[in-house]
Amino acid sequence: MKKSKILVIDDDKDLLELLDFLLKKEGYRVTALPDSKQVHTFLYDGDFSLMIVDRNLPCVEGTEFVEQLRKSGDKTPVIFLTAKNSKEEKLEGFSRGGDDYITKPFDNDELLMRVEAILRRTGKIGFNNTMTHRDISINLEKYEVKIGSDEVKLTKLEFKLLQVFMENIGNVLNRDYLLDVVWNCGVFDEHCNEKSVNVAVKRLKSKIDEDGSKKYIESVRGIGYKLR
Repeated sequence: MKKSKILVIDDDKDLLELLDFLLKKEGYRVTALPDSKQVHTFLYDGDFSLMIVDRNLPCVEGTEFVEQLRKSGDKTPVIFLTAKNSKEEKLEGFSRGGDDYITKPFDNDELLMRVEAILRRTGKIGFNNTMTHRDISINLEKYEVKIGSDEVKLTKLEFKLLQVFMENIGNVLNRDYLLDVVWNCGVFDEHCNEKSVNVAVKRLKSKIDEDGSKKYIESVRGIGYKLR
């Protein structure tokens, strides 16, 4: 992936999926969450370049959440996304740590331009050849994988599979999706099947988690897998 890593938090499932699609289409690496409950874990592990935060979150008002982050020392740039568009509400968003403010409904192109503008202004745009999660680190240029300080040898397919999991941390990936993006299988390709996915995931798990104690990859019965 050639662009920065973005965390999106919005309780509107349809909007969350739209933002995830738009940003990934532009080459950004995206983690999409429906609420703020797991954010601190992802921020600790993820090294995000930008957050897009809805003001109307289930458990806490978006500006309060960002204000708490700022008090804890987090400096990740934030774009607020909301239907609240009065002058007072916008000023509140900025005063609590926001860097930009986009009102709903928004123009897709404008949103993407604002994202790029903030990343350019903060010096966070560009190629990042390393992805990290927990103690997993992968170098996209050198095709290297490390668990802690130990290098792990993966096949090209296993590396691509791990990369896709790292791009979708916490999201359940069904087997058809994995066949499409990892194996590049067509709908009528007889050589592609769910067994191929199951075998590859099993081999990957045995290499990055030899004794099974870390449980990086979780099997979701009847659906697929997720990196946790």
